[in-house]
Amino acid sequence: MSNGSNVSISGNRSRTRSIAATVLFAATFVPLASGASTAGAQCESGNAGLTLPKGFCATIFADHVGAPRHLVVASDGTVYVNNQRSLLALKDTKGEGRADVIEKFGPANGGGTGIGIYRDWLYAEIGDEIVRYKLNPGSIVPQGNPEAVVLELPIDGDHRPRPFAIDPKGNLFVDLGSATNSCQEDNRAKESRGIDPCTERETRGGIWRFDANKTGQLFSSATRYATGLRNAEGIDFDSSGRLFATQHGRDQLYQNWPKLYSSEQGSELPAEELVEVKQGGDYGWPYCYYDGFQKKLVLAPEYGGDGKAVGRCADKLGPVAAFPAHWAPNDLKIYKASQFPETYRDGAFIAFHGSWNRSEGGQQGYNVVFQPLKDGKASGPYVIFADGFRNGDGSGTEHRPTGLAVGPDGALYVADDAAGRIWRIVYKG
Repeated sequence: MSNGSNVSISGNRSRTRSIAATVLFAATFVPLASGASTAGAQCESGNAGLTLPKGFCATIFADHVGAPRHLVVASDGTVYVNNQRSLLALKDTKGEGRADVIEKFGPANGGGTGIGIYRDWLYAEIGDEIVRYKLNPGSIVPQGNPEAVVLELPIDGDHRPRPFAIDPKGNLFVDLGSATNSCQEDNRAKESRGIDPCTERETRGGIWRFDANKTGQLFSSATRYATGLRNAEGIDFDSSGRLFATQHGRDQLYQNWPKLYSSEQGSELPAEELVEVKQGGDYGWPYCYYDGFQKKLVLAPEYGGDGKAVGRCADKLGPVAAFPAHWAPNDLKIYKASQFPETYRDGAFIAFHGSWNRSEGGQQGYNVVFQPLKDGKASGPYVIFADGFRNGDGSGTEHRPTGLAVGPDGALYVADDAAGRIWRIVYKG
């Protein structure tokens, strides 16, 4: 993979052009299959509050169900949710696009983010473990006690979710987000230098591989698969078996280094990333961050960078696609189903949780984007696929997309952990 020198968050725009304008431009492009028609498609009024491309319809699959994070759909259509403080099983038994059966299970006050299905087992992240429950025909709620697959995962510090993905061979890839923002001697402190080498990378800031077929595996630095990923909350595979992950870029360039960065630069840097994860790959954190305007990895100020120098970042792996700063990509699903038009096949849906620290330009994100991919690389600019989750003015209900799943029928499910809603999106074109 290249260092990402051909990847930009907005094509050939200048540093002074607003991200908001870029998003407006991108949203006007609706990818459709050749010959596909949306004429006459009948959608429910308002699409459950979402703005979608023509031909797509949304219903509220479930509402007020706590704080759903990641979710997965079984072959029988049952939706399983890791709900931070519990696990949920939801089923639409009437075919109306809404869950009429909702069951809670698992340990009291137990839950987290990661969840997945492999063979006839449901896997879930609970505290410092990944456990599995046996799925039994005829019951939407798993029966029996869970088995611990991975134990003693580190969960302290800034990034505690443990999202994961399991490939068809049973390789279980777990993200262990960083405990700090940029591995400083004094975390998030003004002008604090970076620890060099960053010993945190031995147990954090990367992706680890385990075996989904085995129980009782203890966390070890020896099972690290890739490093230099600050917080890779979205993980998935394409139809060729390539592993992809989203990268939360670091914070506080301006706040911690005002002599080097303006407030505007702090709001618009660094870009969020979609990377192809390769065994042994190093994606730069904390030594580097991706500048979507210069379209390259540059040296972090904690390690002597000035916003332009590349230094040790020259041999790090860059992204296949980049997105506006601080949007917080919380989940990723490569679309391998057939319900949506052909153009969506093997492209990436990304749920953005929204920003908290874009002081100069206001908070942004809070949407689901689609990034077209071909042969593992970006094949066009990203487009906003679903919007309308947040008013941004403090009025009405505010939603924050955080989880994605694709059902056996090709429907796309979107979870919101702010108001506890789950949408189901289908194509009727």
